[in-house]
Amino acid sequence: MVPPSPPPASILFTRLVLLFLLAAAAWASAVPPEEFTEELLLRPLPDRKALSHFYFRSFAPPAASVGRHHHLFPKAISQLVKKYHISELELSFTQGRWNYEQWGGFDPMSTSNAKPPGVELWAVFDLPLSEIDATWKNLTHTLSGLFCASINFLESTSFSAPRWGFKSNEGNLRYGALPREAVCTENLTPWLKLLPCRDKAGIASLLYRPSIYKGYYHSQKLKLRSSQSLGIILDQTLTVVLQPNTINGKQLHSSHGQLQPSWSMRHLFNRKLSGKCLVSKSSRIFIEVDKGIVDKINKSGSDLSWNNEFFVLSNGPDRLIKDLNDLEVQSSSIYEYDVSNYSEEKPFDVGITWKLPLTWSCTPSPFHVSRFLMGSGNERGSIALSFTSTNLHKKIFGSPNDCSIKAIIFQIVPWYVKVYYHSLEIFIDGNRKTVSDVVDKIHVTPSEDKLLPGTLEMLLRFPCSMQSATLTLDFDKGFLHIDEYPPDANQGFDIPSALVSFPEFNSARNFPETDPLLGSPLLENFQVSVKSYTEVLLVPLTTPDFSMPYNVITFTCTILALYFGSLLNALRRRIGEEERELKKTATMHGLIPLLLAKLRGQKVDAALSGSSPESTGSKKLLFKVVFVAVAAVLFHYFSNNS
Repeated sequence: MVPPSPPPASILFTRLVLLFLLAAAAWASAVPPEEFTEELLLRPLPDRKALSHFYFRSFAPPAASVGRHHHLFPKAISQLVKKYHISELELSFTQGRWNYEQWGGFDPMSTSNAKPPGVELWAVFDLPLSEIDATWKNLTHTLSGLFCASINFLESTSFSAPRWGFKSNEGNLRYGALPREAVCTENLTPWLKLLPCRDKAGIASLLYRPSIYKGYYHSQKLKLRSSQSLGIILDQTLTVVLQPNTINGKQLHSSHGQLQPSWSMRHLFNRKLSGKCLVSKSSRIFIEVDKGIVDKINKSGSDLSWNNEFFVLSNGPDRLIKDLNDLEVQSSSIYEYDVSNYSEEKPFDVGITWKLPLTWSCTPSPFHVSRFLMGSGNERGSIALSFTSTNLHKKIFGSPNDCSIKAIIFQIVPWYVKVYYHSLEIFIDGNRKTVSDVVDKIHVTPSEDKLLPGTLEMLLRFPCSMQSATLTLDFDKGFLHIDEYPPDANQGFDIPSALVSFPEFNSARNFPETDPLLGSPLLENFQVSVKSYTEVLLVPLTTPDFSMPYNVITFTCTILALYFGSLLNALRRRIGEEERELKKTATMHGLIPLLLAKLRGQKVDAALSGSSPESTGSKKLLFKVVFVAVAAVLFHYFSNNS
């Protein structure tokens, strides 16, 4: 029997190619793809304002599976993580200050998205401790160029290494803040370039610049987490508090109070939404109704539908999500809309119209925290931190008398504000307490002149019956070199905001009706501890008279000009021509021609003047020297008196 002939080489090659393609397809299906989601949360506020929170998440699988190429994830962020070995990073640009009393201090939105004014940056590195400071310096320069900001000023004297007051770490965390950094569209444009669709499509197309920057509060944030097993998760958020204009342009009143302004997305952002970003996995819009409104609706016996006794939404939601707190009590309601159901032919615009006047208040933090300066003069002063109880613990824990509330304080002080940490004094309800009775744990990093700022981390334990407390620290004001003063030195110098966190209170929210497979990244982040930032302090320092160098320069140049002008005039004078001119005027008699010749500096004949040429030259030189000296004295006198 004749054996079968082997297949041709071309057939073998084709089979190998098919096997390779099948193996590559199987490997690609096992690798998680890059994902992008976009979401927007809208919420009415008690003081007739509206909160808008934009949330964008980009996900990249581990680098070993995709290499250096990305389809959706921004390549600049991926290179940043790989070059500087970043485990976590958060960068925020904020204009304005979050109003904790009116806008809330206990909900996840205020605890995770309320940031201090200016720029705040912190990063956790996966590097040896000896290399972190140099890496931090390079990172600040890179971010400064990436976001068109002055983040590079955090490289030397404005950053610290907190241990546990800001975030628990192993010494690989660096933190810095620039309170005076201005925020404008130059920072927003590179932030938008990190999105796959930028601001051309999807929810980001609502970011109309004049509408965004006229708000009372504006904070854009970038946060990333990286690990070799999970990949890179990049969260970009933009939180804006706007003053809506009423749809009908009228302020309606009733006997019970003032009606809240009705608004829609078109009135807030000056444009409608024409569909989602085509590469996004999901695109949702949420309208959240606060706990205060929910309680009023429940008391009235009405239901929480989108059309109830107090308000009506312009569009029916796709789903109603009930938000439960840790006590399994409904705290808010969220109406969800799927943007993928809309397009340019059918644009999406949702809003809220109020039917009845309604007043409510947001849940505050356990304590209202404020900070201020005491003392006067340019030598010394005191920093005071004030706590005022909101009695929130009574609603959560009841009213026991032997309980206590923990509070962690994290404070950075510039090196030119020399704080005496041993001068710490604590007053509770007006009574002075010993430090050991209130402070459980403290860590101080003293400042170094022109090198490092001072850092204070304290763990306090207040009794539940406390209504108010005040902490004071004394400090001396240092002196700076003239080159270290900013251009607006007379305005004062800023001390960054202090962070106060309450580890025993958690603003977590539970959504039992949500599908885990269709979870929202925005709602997943509603699991944070309660914290709040204080005000930025403005400290006036002794500033030199910056006009004195200018006065000295002008005075010196004037004297030198007069001296060298007279000297060159005496050296370069043409005596022959002057003698001929004097002979022509010799026929002129009288005192007036003689005085004119004197004033012009012309040489007068001895017969006319009655003196020899030598004596005339010496007198004229003496007259010029006296004239220059008198002019200099008069100039110095009038310049000092002016």
